[in-house]
Amino acid sequence: MKSITVARNYAEALFAAGDKYGDVLDAVAGAISADERIAIVLESPRVSKAAKSQILEKALKGEAPKEFVRFLQAVVRRGRQGLLGEIAQEYQVLLDVKLQRVHAGVTLADEADARTQKSVVERLTKALGREVRAYFRSDPRILGGVVVRVGDRIFDGSVRRRLTALQRRMLTGE
Repeated sequence: MKSITVARNYAEALFAAGDKYGDVLDAVAGAISADERIAIVLESPRVSKAAKSQILEKALKGEAPKEFVRFLQAVVRRGRQGLLGEIAQEYQVLLDVKLQRVHAGVTLADEADARTQKSVVERLTKALGREVRAYFRSDPRILGGVVVRVGDRIFDGSVRRRLTALQRRMLTGE
């Protein structure tokens, strides 16, 4: 719990400097999680904090704004480089609030093609009155229709739910 609070504090500090760092922060956090060698160098007590700062500066020169590189160097100076993934997540939460975005998990019976995904996103955006970032998955057990999860709310328009409801009504005689 403490690491999330610390990560949120760093994300808030970066967000106060601007809301344009989301992509580069995600890229850095992604690179660290994707390449074990980067994580080892940044976490190693054998590599000085000054050397880590220089590595970051050289690696990001021309790729990231200088103020962002200074932010990363401050994170390293304080020994918090292990939290970059959490910092990136917390930064995205702040950005989502500012941009009034919501994340939705969308489950369909079959894989959704690009046209279907676009249609679902447009309908959800209209229904919710906010920009929607949808994450699609397929589950043949729902038989058809769609199940949407936004936060802790679930909208179940699946054929499976409708059949279960019909079965329940038939058994209870409603």
